[in-house]
Amino acid sequence: MVDTLEDAFSRLIRLIGALELPEVDLGTSHGTPALIVAGKTFARVSDPETLVLKCPIEQKELLLEIDPDIYFQTDHHVGWPTLLIRLPAISDEELSLRLADGWRFMAPDDLAPPSKVPSPDESA
Repeated sequence: MVDTLEDAFSRLIRLIGALELPEVDLGTSHGTPALIVAGKTFARVSDPETLVLKCPIEQKELLLEIDPDIYFQTDHHVGWPTLLIRLPAISDEELSLRLADGWRFMAPDDLAPPSKVPSPDESA
């Protein structure tokens, strides 16, 4: 169990630092610590045990199905591109993947070109 918002945010800072994503700023959103790219929040600590992460709705729905012990939503988040994450339930490895996804979702294209599978012509 994490004791404070600062403890939870310190974990995010450590993980995001290891990812070396460009132009990540630390700030606040809704009065809580947040990670920001290009002026847009992509993750924020809602309470010591909950992360609010921006992500595409399709990805959100998939993650909610795959692991409801980690990923959830409240009525407030239904239909919005935000996913709630139980911080004590998620490993650092998986949380790093989610943070990178959130960064990619909110970063401008010149920082994060859209991920795509190369066509057969491109992979040759």
